[in-house]
Amino acid sequence: MKKLFLILFSCYSFSIVSQETKKDSISTLGLANSPLDTDFASFIFNYRVFAEPLVKKNPPKKWTVVGKYTFLFNQSSFSNWAAGGNNTVAGNMTLGYDFNYKRKKWNWDNKIISAYGLSYVDGQGVRKTEDQFEYNSLLGLRTSKLWFFSFFSNFKTQYTRGYDYKQEPKVAVSDFFSPAYWSFGPGMLWKRNDDARINIAPATARYTFVSDEFSGKYGVDEGKNINFSLGFNLSAYFKSKIMEDVTMESIVAVYSDYLNKPQNIDIDYQLNIFVKINKNLSTNLALHAIIDDDASSKIQFKEVFGLGLNYIFHKT
Repeated sequence: MKKLFLILFSCYSFSIVSQETKKDSISTLGLANSPLDTDFASFIFNYRVFAEPLVKKNPPKKWTVVGKYTFLFNQSSFSNWAAGGNNTVAGNMTLGYDFNYKRKKWNWDNKIISAYGLSYVDGQGVRKTEDQFEYNSLLGLRTSKLWFFSFFSNFKTQYTRGYDYKQEPKVAVSDFFSPAYWSFGPGMLWKRNDDARINIAPATARYTFVSDEFSGKYGVDEGKNINFSLGFNLSAYFKSKIMEDVTMESIVAVYSDYLNKPQNIDIDYQLNIFVKINKNLSTNLALHAIIDDDASSKIQFKEVFGLGLNYIFHKT
């Protein structure tokens, strides 16, 4: 009986304290003697106002995907022009796809570049001006604020047959998967953000592929279709806004083969400048320089300038 009495007394005391707490809460809000000064109002304020609300937080997005299509057009026309000139029409199509993953200490950046272009010149016919397929993958494990352990992979080739038009008749110099390059290796990545990064890979494996027709070129020995090299690779990407509506993008890759003439350093540099006109139109300037003694004894250089039509077809 004593135990039962103590339990009943404790419940009664707790009820009185709860009622006083409710009254104090309503008084604090200035609702004493108001229509809301009821037990129901006390319940609402204690459990709706004073209790911490349950907010459902959306989990951070792991994947970021951007797909962009660009058509670059340039044209020149002459009629009774005393200085002379050939009518020219050219168009380049570029498909860029970025799909990046971020979670805790992991970063995985992927980029696909697919481009093809043709030009028509009076008296010369149709010629190829752009032909590129490239896939870049960079996996990083964060070790500090700006540094990552990394592993990169890069594959690049072209779609169609290429010719040297300086020789008569024209001579085929390349084709699909001839050449094709695949490079990969571990390293260290410095990454300030998605628009500024440098990857250093001192033990990079590189494979060069050619068909039987081009055996003996692009660093592949005569009678073989594959060449293996091991070397130092440095790649960097920087994108910045240099003024209002003007963006500059720099992409560079440097490679030195430990096994064959390490002093002959291969350099691949691209500079892209975009001048925004509106959401879908821009003026684009692309400069591309390559130093690779296995492909040519001279510096390869390409410049493309024109009006760009831009369309983002996938963004998440």
